[in-house]
Amino acid sequence: MIIELGHFAILLAFAVSLVQMTVPMIGASKNWASWMQLAGTTAILQFVLIAIAFGALTWAFVTSDFSVLLVVENSHSLKPMLYKITGVWGNHEGSMLLWIFILATYGAMVAVLGGNLPATLKARVLAVQSMISSAFLGFLIFTSNPFLRLANPPLDGNDLNPLLQDPGLAFHPPFLYMGYVGLSMSFSFAVAALIEGRVDAAWARWVRPWTLLAWVTLTIGIGLGSWWAYYELGWGGWWFWDPVENASFMPWLIAAALLHSAIVVEKRDTLKAWTVLLAILAFSFSLIGTFIVRSGVITSVHAFANDPERGVFILGILVLAIGGALTLFAFRASSLKSNTVFSFVSRESGLVLNNLLLAVAAAVVFAGTVWPLVAEITTGRKVSVGAPFFEMAFTPFMVILAIFMPIGAMLSWKRARLGKSVQTLRSAMILASAVGIFVWSMDTGGRMLAPVGLALAAWLVAGSAVDLLSRARFGKAPVDEVLRRLRNLPRSEWGKAIAHAGLGLTIFGISAVTAWEVEDIRVVNLGDRFAVGGYEFQLNSVDRSQGKNYKADIGNVTAYKNGRVVAQLAPEKRFYPVQRMPTTEAAIDTSLTRDLYVVLGDRQEDGSWAMRTYIKPFTVWMWIGVLVMSIGGVLSMSDRRYRVASTARRKTPDAVPAE
Repeated sequence: MIIELGHFAILLAFAVSLVQMTVPMIGASKNWASWMQLAGTTAILQFVLIAIAFGALTWAFVTSDFSVLLVVENSHSLKPMLYKITGVWGNHEGSMLLWIFILATYGAMVAVLGGNLPATLKARVLAVQSMISSAFLGFLIFTSNPFLRLANPPLDGNDLNPLLQDPGLAFHPPFLYMGYVGLSMSFSFAVAALIEGRVDAAWARWVRPWTLLAWVTLTIGIGLGSWWAYYELGWGGWWFWDPVENASFMPWLIAAALLHSAIVVEKRDTLKAWTVLLAILAFSFSLIGTFIVRSGVITSVHAFANDPERGVFILGILVLAIGGALTLFAFRASSLKSNTVFSFVSRESGLVLNNLLLAVAAAVVFAGTVWPLVAEITTGRKVSVGAPFFEMAFTPFMVILAIFMPIGAMLSWKRARLGKSVQTLRSAMILASAVGIFVWSMDTGGRMLAPVGLALAAWLVAGSAVDLLSRARFGKAPVDEVLRRLRNLPRSEWGKAIAHAGLGLTIFGISAVTAWEVEDIRVVNLGDRFAVGGYEFQLNSVDRSQGKNYKADIGNVTAYKNGRVVAQLAPEKRFYPVQRMPTTEAAIDTSLTRDLYVVLGDRQEDGSWAMRTYIKPFTVWMWIGVLVMSIGGVLSMSDRRYRVASTARRKTPDAVPAE
């Protein structure tokens, strides 16, 4: 009965979404108050209905209802409760329902929190948002119904992919989807503004918090995915430039550009057309990612589905959404021109450079991702684009961006003096240069990655600190006055500085581990001790263990440094009988300066064991940087001017009752 209730709720939500996408839009064009007010009511109703459906599917997984096909294919009665719950979105149909649930959540949030929006803009935003949800609800109902029943239920299910039976799955997809789907809000604001033919400072203040929320959650989602791959897959890597990894990275880059571009619209009433275009492109890349994951056109270990029918349906949504928005943009772009002028050296120019570098970097990632597909279609040959291409083509743009970020943050609006900004950053330049020279003087094996990367990291962190201190008049005012100014700085200023410093910390971690990582692969007998990168490791024993739904060989490894025990490690080799699939659980001892990473391989015929051992310097700083960037985004999002009603836009005419 609960499953039927969930199915009915989805069907009813689809009907509500059709009303929400049409009636408020007509009301906004006619200025009919009652029709526009229906947007908020239907948005909340749609959220409630989809929440009921999502709850019904979750209940089926929690209770192991094997009369539901999706539960049979992705669950098992012996599976731990956490993985029964996360199994809801560990498949195509369930993850699509989560996608739609988050989409409806954003719509309901605008309905509840958007009381300061002009009635016409709010109605149009929620109508456009419902166009997206109706398309995906149709996709779910007609091609991916998660509520299909079985006439003859089996006694048990097929279990979930063992690689997904990990706590990381509880958090990585929801955060990633909150980012992906959150960009739909920026898209809806952009399309609504194009329909109205008006983009101004107030619009930028309204759209920026939603973009920030999407960017922050996408940042956390990407970071969690990287961390999960690092400790779960057992290959020691944290990024593989896989097509689906790229599919999340591209909207992140465009969203970062959009955040900076919206600042220019808010402060200087310029770059309006470009900002609207970025809002369209950010969500467009999210849709492209959805197509890549679920169509099977590109091979990926992350792919959810390989059904051509589903791929064609999503392609249709993608073409209509992107094509329609870009067509509207082409007609309306001329009305978004601005007469505001600014100097070649100014904050505006710095943000334009920032946008160009981020946009080109996203284009490089997109080209490398889709090129195998293009090559196969045009030449019939299968080609692969791997990490060397992305590292060579993508990295230079990030290096240039990192160099100019602290300088751009110090420039004045409209007209600035470059020499003054550089002079203010002199201490940061000296520190960064010293770090680079010191690292270069060490034995780096002829690679420049470490000195350049660590110098850039120091430059970003120190530059962020100098930015804050200069705004507080450090060195020019008494200490108590400096502290008072620091306390009174807008949260957006603190957020900007912290986010930039977080990027520096991430660059530090990436550069250090890439340049100085030590890897060792060997066959080890019980009791053997061997040296790797200044440490010694001893395999003491391997014991057999029985988990709830798996069997495991668990190693007992002792790590030594200068003859002293520094860590006890327990790498696992698991086997899941239902899926007939082995997995590797790496053992990692983490500190701020290094990770000791041990993987237990297969048992050899003579009783010895294959082992892979890594010494990974400063790896944890990659994820500390991600966390710091996210904190910076949250601080910016909490800035007062994004929490109070905007007065920048003239009051709209009073709406009239519908005739």
